[in-house]
Amino acid sequence: MRHHIIAVSAVSLLCLAGTTVPAEAQPTGVHSPSAMVFTVTQGRGAPLDTVIRAATLSCAYTAEGTHPAPRAACDALNATDGELNRLLATPNTSRACPMYFDPVTVTADGVLHGRRVAWKHTFSNACMMSATLNGNPVYAF
Repeated sequence: MRHHIIAVSAVSLLCLAGTTVPAEAQPTGVHSPSAMVFTVTQGRGAPLDTVIRAATLSCAYTAEGTHPAPRAACDALNATDGELNRLLATPNTSRACPMYFDPVTVTADGVLHGRRVAWKHTFSNACMMSATLNGNPVYAF
């Protein structure tokens, strides 16, 4: 519950910060400011689902936040060119996952390269999440 409150508070602050700047004044490009909140949630990503873990990440001149590997995560985000579906990979075929449905949802909310981002992806279970993210540093927290 505590993690849920922290994640919701962080997302709310990012949303408020993003709405105070007119859209035409926002810079775009790889070197524009990025501040994101990432969550892993048990469930399909509904507002009342349980947040398992969350991390914040700021990619400006330096990489910082609560993310344990901010530089690697910023590099991986920059490699997506703003298309966060590129974080997903074909599931690792050497890894066998059980075929049960216990959904896990990953989200990314905030500002990426000066643009507002709200992205989520739901996996059938935690094993499929791990196999599909394939050790991607963005969700390695």
